[in-house]
Amino acid sequence: MTSPTSPAGFDAPFNGDLSADLELALRLADAADAASMARFDAADLDVQVKPDTSHVTEADLATERVIRSMLEAERPDDGVFGEEFGVTGSTTRQWIIDPIDGTANYLKGIPMWTVLIALAIDGVPRIGVASQPALGRRWWAAAGQGAWTNTPDAAPRRITVSSVDTIEAASASFQSISQWDEVGKLDEVVRLSRAVWRDRGYGDTWPYMLLAEGRLEFVAEFGVKEYDIAALVPIVTEAGGRFTSFDGRDSIADRSSLATNGILHESFLSLLHSS
Repeated sequence: MTSPTSPAGFDAPFNGDLSADLELALRLADAADAASMARFDAADLDVQVKPDTSHVTEADLATERVIRSMLEAERPDDGVFGEEFGVTGSTTRQWIIDPIDGTANYLKGIPMWTVLIALAIDGVPRIGVASQPALGRRWWAAAGQGAWTNTPDAAPRRITVSSVDTIEAASASFQSISQWDEVGKLDEVVRLSRAVWRDRGYGDTWPYMLLAEGRLEFVAEFGVKEYDIAALVPIVTEAGGRFTSFDGRDSIADRSSLATNGILHESFLSLLHSS
């Protein structure tokens, strides 16, 4: 069991007060940052291979345990959906966690990995935190409160997507050629690369944050689970962008994602789905 399918779109209005939940989400990220950094680049890091052939480290497990422990103490009635320990409790209010997004980078000592924490209410991600402690970066958002990032002097800065309004002037991140190849969409990624001004495969969480900051106009990937993208949805949408599946649905369960600056969303969908 995963997150429920919601009849509401990602941009559906939300009238509740999320201030306390956002404050908790940021504290969860603080604790998760500390737990994950404690073993980053350790020479004796324990690494195992899961049944799906992906890797899991002792830090993935420890970080998710820390988050779950805090949620059990502070939000005992809420459900949790984590990459490492599955689904527990209610799906009406569900915290969706990827303790280390980018485990392959983590185990190689590459600092491009992210702690992802989301709160979905009735299936819609309403709070998102993406924290990259190895780089000292963090982004966060809550419905109706805008999207934010930290700065070197610790003062939060509000972020917004770009105003680029033509595909020819857009910058795109396609994550990796192998992803598109695996789902039979090599022609589509070639078409994308020929249409945009600039294309790169930045990978994992970071390109979505670049998009939210107005530095990219398009990000798409395949094979993603709910915990890979739930936290990204509020950050992108609160920054003024649009986030859907590759087929244009407001879903975190379709195993694909497509995020844009909003202005170009329909144009990119048309480009990628043209015969």
